[in-house]
Amino acid sequence: MELQEREFTISVFAENMAGLLQRVVTVFTRRHINIESLTTSKSSIEGIHRFTIVVKVREDQVIKLVAALDKQIDVIKAFYYQPHEIVHQEVALYKIPTEAFANGDETEKLIRAHNARILSIEPEYIVVEKTGHQEEIESLLKEFEKKGIYEFVRSGRVSITKIMEPLNRYLASKKVENEIENF
Repeated sequence: MELQEREFTISVFAENMAGLLQRVVTVFTRRHINIESLTTSKSSIEGIHRFTIVVKVREDQVIKLVAALDKQIDVIKAFYYQPHEIVHQEVALYKIPTEAFANGDETEKLIRAHNARILSIEPEYIVVEKTGHQEEIESLLKEFEKKGIYEFVRSGRVSITKIMEPLNRYLASKKVENEIENF
């Protein structure tokens, strides 16, 4: 097993219960592992929520993390993925001063070059949205910082697996196991 730290995306599927976020985060805190990104949302299965967590650790550490997460009450199942196994995106909003971009053509070229879009134009500022990978979002941020920026916010990662959703397969296997046990 490789001892080099790499980026992993962990998907945790759980019931939407109060206090679960704290228990999930505590699994990382106890091991002194920094969470690079964390998002939560509904999943494709009613009543089940999904936590998407990005960490930079060794593979042996992520295996232990997932095992510890699986043991948490209300966690149905946790999985981990390497970057090539998922499709992922983040979204960012930039509030830039209108006067810093007096040359509209220059602003439009910059926004188009980064595949971003304008959400709002106000007298004092322009709000720009960029969807993409962290590196792309940071690249546009650096461009805006050269001209001036009022605010910046970036979401956590959202991702889906390139394979069929493993939770569905896991739940189907548990159903078969229960049927065999009850036979």
